Amino acid sequence: MSTLGEFYLVLLLTFVFWISASLSGNVGVVHVLESEENLEWVLSSGPHPPYVVILDSPLFTRSVMMKLKNGSRRVAGIAVVAPNANPPEGFSPHTTCPNENTGVYSEDYDPIFAHCNITVWNPLGNGLSYEEFDFPIFSLKDDNETQVIRQCYLDHNRAANGTAPQYPLCAIELFSHMSAVTDTATCMRRNDINFSISPEIVCDPLGDYNVWASTRPLNNTAKGHKMWESVVIAAARLDSRSFFFDIAPGAESGVSGFITLLAAAHALRNATQQAPPNRTILYTLFQGETFDYIGSSRMVYDMQNNQFAVDLNNVHSFLEIGQVGLRSDSKLWLHSDQLSRKNTSVNDELIENLQSAAGRVGISVGEVGFSQPLPPSSFQRFLRAKPIPGVVIEDHQSAFTNRFYASMYDNAEYLNVSYPSNLTLEEQLEWVTDTAQALTEVATIVAQALYKQAGGQDVEARGITADPKMVARMLYSFLIRSNNSWFQQLHSSEPTLLVQYLLANLTGSTVNMYYYMWVQGAAPPNSTEREGFCTRSTVRLSKALSPAFELRDYTSKEYSTWTESRWKPFKGRIFLVASHDLEMLTLGIGIGVLLTSLLLTYIISSKADMLFSSGREPTNATY
Repeated sequence: MSTLGEFYLVLLLTFVFWISASLSGNVGVVHVLESEENLEWVLSSGPHPPYVVILDSPLFTRSVMMKLKNGSRRVAGIAVVAPNANPPEGFSPHTTCPNENTGVYSEDYDPIFAHCNITVWNPLGNGLSYEEFDFPIFSLKDDNETQVIRQCYLDHNRAANGTAPQYPLCAIELFSHMSAVTDTATCMRRNDINFSISPEIVCDPLGDYNVWASTRPLNNTAKGHKMWESVVIAAARLDSRSFFFDIAPGAESGVSGFITLLAAAHALRNATQQAPPNRTILYTLFQGETFDYIGSSRMVYDMQNNQFAVDLNNVHSFLEIGQVGLRSDSKLWLHSDQLSRKNTSVNDELIENLQSAAGRVGISVGEVGFSQPLPPSSFQRFLRAKPIPGVVIEDHQSAFTNRFYASMYDNAEYLNVSYPSNLTLEEQLEWVTDTAQALTEVATIVAQALYKQAGGQDVEARGITADPKMVARMLYSFLIRSNNSWFQQLHSSEPTLLVQYLLANLTGSTVNMYYYMWVQGAAPPNSTEREGFCTRSTVRLSKALSPAFELRDYTSKEYSTWTESRWKPFKGRIFLVASHDLEMLTLGIGIGVLLTSLLLTYIISSKADMLFSSGREPTNATY
């Protein structure tokens, strides 16, 4: 076995335990799949199974993957070559009805809307992320390492003129062992079996932290209802997902919404400090929303159990920013539900404030009719607990505009975030793209509507307008290059903490705020020492961990029960493997040499006195 080289790969990470891999690695002969018809070689006619199949992105479809899954005895693994440009057709490995079992619609409430009976939100969803595969699935960049694999296949494995390739063959070993098995209930139960001094944890609850801030200080020590407090929640989701671990840019599904909210919060900083409105605006950024509303369901749970700074009775209204990066004809859509419309005056006021602000910016805003449910949104978890007036802003009226929902193709290219080729990296950071300008307009609408909804007056006179350069910086930093001079000024590079520090810097320096964060700051010209400073703000973190794990209800139908496996380092290596006959011959010769050596050793040992003795000298010999 001669090693040709080693390469490190990105492994599929699904947050239930559906990928099984050998602890010692999965080994298979390389086969580059050239067409779907070529699958027969892998699944039946190929003489050297198991195979590690190399897929180009056009063949990464449900049809191909399910055929490979059904022939898993002959498949040791799959490596998908990610393209350098997005495919022209849509692709979504999520379901057609995201979070269908944990939203507000159920058999008990509006069953006609449950399970996407009226509107299929993600019609391109193929459900691959929810399938169980018995082999590891990797993602490869289309670069030199991938070319090494292709060339190895061409030199050693490709069948010529209908004849099978001859040994030695090119093979790959994939290391991707995960500890957890079966399902969350089984896995968490195994975590609790502690017979060892240092028990091995096999899985962890999926979770993180929500980021929130308020325009006026809230006493975070005294939890629960505050008689004098009325808050308007402005929300967006922070997370995104993809079929592959660590390749989930979520440009349209997540980034467009939370950047818009951050920009709106920044636009409101001066107005809320100089002329505070009657109500407090509560900015909330939820984590884990893709996985059955982990963050929002936890905040609702905390509010219901007096574990948050305010409770549900303090919530005046709710405004959520969803997918807003792909507006067709510069139009936005306002979604609400009959529960949110129970307080007609407040709901109508919020819609009117949004439409008025849109009119000032010059954007058309449409209101979705009563015959359609809310799209998948954090607001649904609040409506499950209380009929709160609220609106969800989206760039789609019915089905998602996003053709790459929850996939690795939902990226900067899809949002058309691109830069002239002659710009330096620092110039790109400041360059206002068309997408940045479009999101700035949405952020301005949101900021003005929030200020008016919170009881503020003279919106136009306050000059509440989002900063396009700030939006451009955020788009570049979150989607293009996070290692830039602007982000380096912040203290943390961990995503949630990064957003926390960013929100603090965009909204901070308010009088009577009692939470401080140290920021690294920028380095002056000709200096490597950064000028750090403290930001005083209301920004806080709160748990985004499903209440199911607090309640130890691992089969809950009310709350998310997603967990993730503990895993070993992901890596792989490519090498040449000899034929089975040659391996057996080599093994046989080795065993023969071993037995012969043992026999000779025994014979020599038993005759040692005869073979190694010398004549004895007389006892009286002298020298």
